[in-house]
Amino acid sequence: MASCEKVIQDQLQKYGFKREADLSELYLANKGLIDVTDLSRFQMLKYLWLNNNKIKKVHCLNYNYRLTELYLHNNDLTNITGSLSHLKSLQVLMLHNNQLTKLVATVSELKGMQFLKTLSLFLNPLAQDSGYRLYVIHYVPSLHLLDRREVKQEERNAAFSLYNAERACILKSLAFGRQVKAPLLAKARAPAIRSLTYRDKSGLRRNQKKIPLQEPDVAVLNRAMQRSLMQFSSIDWNTIPSSQQKRLEDQPSESPKIITVKFR
Repeated sequence: MASCEKVIQDQLQKYGFKREADLSELYLANKGLIDVTDLSRFQMLKYLWLNNNKIKKVHCLNYNYRLTELYLHNNDLTNITGSLSHLKSLQVLMLHNNQLTKLVATVSELKGMQFLKTLSLFLNPLAQDSGYRLYVIHYVPSLHLLDRREVKQEERNAAFSLYNAERACILKSLAFGRQVKAPLLAKARAPAIRSLTYRDKSGLRRNQKKIPLQEPDVAVLNRAMQRSLMQFSSIDWNTIPSSQQKRLEDQPSESPKIITVKFR
């Protein structure tokens, strides 16, 4: 089993690289590596193969910000927290067939990767979770391919409804112009109604039912869901010919188009 540094030096000599800064691809797969030396000196590195080794931790990419493709599948990784989140340019990340067990921690490491299109996590213990696929799709929305399967719009909608139920319910209400009980309203306790005593202009004592203040989030959502549906209509003046056009065309004008806008 060759050391990582020796493998790197062999590749530099084989391909005739005189400067480490010129290296953009590095193939370290199938070398029986347990640990990988620091690769920060390869500042132009874009493609890195570390698959089919025995690597347990990734702590060699601290300054390789240009990486766009990283292959780490078929290793012994148990945790990637703090190892990959700074690689904002990643587009392809292969992590299948490792020992990753913590779904939330693993996905948290990938949330900031806005250009990540292809991701593989299958054959990891975390992939056995029943909600695994929708969870990853929701929190890494840039993905086009997950575990060799295309991410479909129906899956994105299902993930949004499952992990952002309150917002999905409100958007659904606005889209169809009707009230829908949001989960927040359903879970919120109904406030106790108390009586407020006051005197009217004639001096008589009267009781008025009053609802006490609620939690701010609940109060705002209640108010938003009770707001009436408003509708505004106006004429599309671009469809109405001018008097000069009427004289030139000498044709009966069509009925004006009415534009209607609805909102809460």
